[in-house]
Amino acid sequence: MSDSDGKKTLGLRGGSRPGNVKQSFSHGRTKNVVVETKRKRVVVPKPGAAKGGSGAAPSTSGSRRPAGISDAEMERRLKALQAAKAREAEEAAQREAEEKARAEERERRRAEQEAKEREQREAEERARAKAEEEERQRIAAEEAAKRAAAAPAPEAAKAERSAPNKPAPAATPRKSEREREQRPSRGKGRDDNRRSGKLTLGQATGGEGNRQRSMAAMKRKQERARQKAMGGSVEREKVVRDVQLPETIVVSELANRMAERVADVVKSLMQMGMMVTQNQSIDADTAELIIEEFGHKVTRVSDADVEDVIKEVEDKEDDLKPRPPVITIMGHVDHGKTSILDAIRNARVVAGEAGGITQHIGAYQVKTESGTTLSFLDTPGHAAFTSMRSRGAQVTDIVVLVVAADDAVMPQTIEAINHAKAAEVPMIVAINKCDKPAADPMKVRTDLLQHEVIVEQMSGEVQDVEVSAHTGQGLDELLEAIALQAEILELKANPNRAAQGAVIEAQLDVGRGPVATVLVQNGTLRQGDIFVVGEQYGKVRALINDKGERVQEAGPSVPVEVLGLNGTPEAGDVLNVTETEAQAREIAAYREQAAKDKRAAAGAATTLEQLMAKAKEDENVSELPILVKADVQGSAEAIVQAMEKIGNEEVRVRVLHSGVGAITETDVGLAEASGAPIMGFNVRANASARNTANQKGVEIRYYSVIYDLVDDVKAAASGLLSAEIRENFIGYAQIKEVFKVTGVGKVAGCLVTEGVARRSAGVRLLRDNVVIHEGTLKTLKRFKDEVSEVQSGQECGMAFENYDDIRPNDVIEIFEREEVTRTLD
Repeated sequence: MSDSDGKKTLGLRGGSRPGNVKQSFSHGRTKNVVVETKRKRVVVPKPGAAKGGSGAAPSTSGSRRPAGISDAEMERRLKALQAAKAREAEEAAQREAEEKARAEERERRRAEQEAKEREQREAEERARAKAEEEERQRIAAEEAAKRAAAAPAPEAAKAERSAPNKPAPAATPRKSEREREQRPSRGKGRDDNRRSGKLTLGQATGGEGNRQRSMAAMKRKQERARQKAMGGSVEREKVVRDVQLPETIVVSELANRMAERVADVVKSLMQMGMMVTQNQSIDADTAELIIEEFGHKVTRVSDADVEDVIKEVEDKEDDLKPRPPVITIMGHVDHGKTSILDAIRNARVVAGEAGGITQHIGAYQVKTESGTTLSFLDTPGHAAFTSMRSRGAQVTDIVVLVVAADDAVMPQTIEAINHAKAAEVPMIVAINKCDKPAADPMKVRTDLLQHEVIVEQMSGEVQDVEVSAHTGQGLDELLEAIALQAEILELKANPNRAAQGAVIEAQLDVGRGPVATVLVQNGTLRQGDIFVVGEQYGKVRALINDKGERVQEAGPSVPVEVLGLNGTPEAGDVLNVTETEAQAREIAAYREQAAKDKRAAAGAATTLEQLMAKAKEDENVSELPILVKADVQGSAEAIVQAMEKIGNEEVRVRVLHSGVGAITETDVGLAEASGAPIMGFNVRANASARNTANQKGVEIRYYSVIYDLVDDVKAAASGLLSAEIRENFIGYAQIKEVFKVTGVGKVAGCLVTEGVARRSAGVRLLRDNVVIHEGTLKTLKRFKDEVSEVQSGQECGMAFENYDDIRPNDVIEIFEREEVTRTLD
């Protein structure tokens, strides 16, 4: 490229023009700065560009292309644009074709639907016409028969001849009616496109698109038409119902029981001046007036009638079959009740009980060598378990009273005798520990005479057997005595009826939920039975016998663990099998409400004066609040009863809450709010409860023997007792002379006649053996020295604190006070 081409050489200057600017500063200073000025580039098209672009080929339109794009690139872009336009046109055509196909498909479906509906309508019309024709013929035949019965024979024959021709003119209006009915239904079918592809129940049964009349409605219509044709009244006969009426009833339920419209019942109530809605309750008297107004009969029922389904039913003599006897082993603690039962069962139950004492009722079945089955209940002997022993005596047939030969009759032995007498059950005395050197069976027999228990050796009727659980002596004789007593009793029960039983023990198991040990007394309890027990109900999920095996059923006198309750029942509750779950739920709900009402009534019965008097009494009483959680219901009950006995008029133990199962966060929260410790008996706190207790500083104490728990609570309650103040007299002094000392006041010159005078002790001033002042010493001096004490026979000087009225021959009594810690008996 030469310089003569007339083109400028390429450079980097672009549009910027550099220049120098001189800056002036103070004190004559200056500075040169280089500044670049940029100019905006304006692109002006060439004069021939507009003309040439209109008719030129794409290759010649270079003047309108963006800068830096070659002809080949421009051509490629134009081709891509044309291809895109062609593709758009193709897609539009395809869409149009699809839309056309869809429209044709819709038209075809609509035509098919209309054809189908037309066929259905025609079939329905044919069926209706046929039914109407049959109805007309039947009515005509009936009318002809009536006329024939009423008119003479020639007229009857004439009526018969004219009867078939009579209904013919009625066909015309029927046809016009059909046409009138057809018109709106056809229009309706054409408009409803939404359900065009769906087959409804009405269509399937040959009805129209609208709801088809039921068979009962058709029969009612026919009956009305027949009544009208015969000239009788069309009104239905009133059905008089027996309405069961509880104490209160909801308006809608009342209407339902009378089979009347709710609106009519509400209207009647409003006419009586009661503005109520269908969801409001009304009392029985008002409901009775409404029922009588509607013409029904009233049957008054009470809420307690729900329990009528579990009424006692007398069994027939033929249905009764022999059952095993239930034997309860009772006696004083540590007399060997469980050991005797172990020896009979060849088991080791005592080793499993904490402290070697029984703290639960155990239920076992034993089969003797002769093949006789015996059901044993082992009760605790500890004083705290009175209720458990009472329950054991109530469900038993025979009581075996165990008395240790080396210990004779003890308090719980007497209590067991009383329980057996109260339950009116026969008793067998087992004199245990006869193998011990100190054993004296005759002393036991004579001691029992004091409590009106006369054994056979003392010419009485009560059997007595000398046994030793340790060596096994006399156990066979004991079993024979039990078998003999059971034979005399002739124990029978009906196994083929709904089961009834007593809850011996109940607990909340972590893995299995609420579990109840039940002794079946009548009938047979089977897996799947629905039952109610106290305030709880459930369905038998599983039955487990005393050996831990699952069984399908349990007959009379069989103890089993029942799983499937909705809550933990109280020990002593009666179990009844019901027919339905609804019955069981209703009975349980009624019992729960009744118990709640009873508790509320007990609280509400107190007057304001009684509350004030109680508050005044409790003002000086200290309370030790505790929470009790036990493994079984019986143990919790025993602990609560033991806690109620602890205390006196100054201090008492208050059980805030007692329950069955593990210690939970809820228990910890309650304990924290009331500042109470938690006593766990054979249970433990779960992890979250332990963490919460540590954070909140709540004390949780665990026990496995009831003695330890009672002793600890007693010790804690003793700590709330105020200490007893005791006075110890340590000396007497007689005033010989009274001196006045400047700055001190009156000083008594004394002779210690008895004991010792101490500076720190308390003093009383006696005049003629009457106390005229009690206080402390300001000073005690021997000669001129201040001393701490002065012995008997020595002289000293004494001055009283804030008291100066002292005279010669007055006597000073010196004493010391000490605090003595009191304990609860």
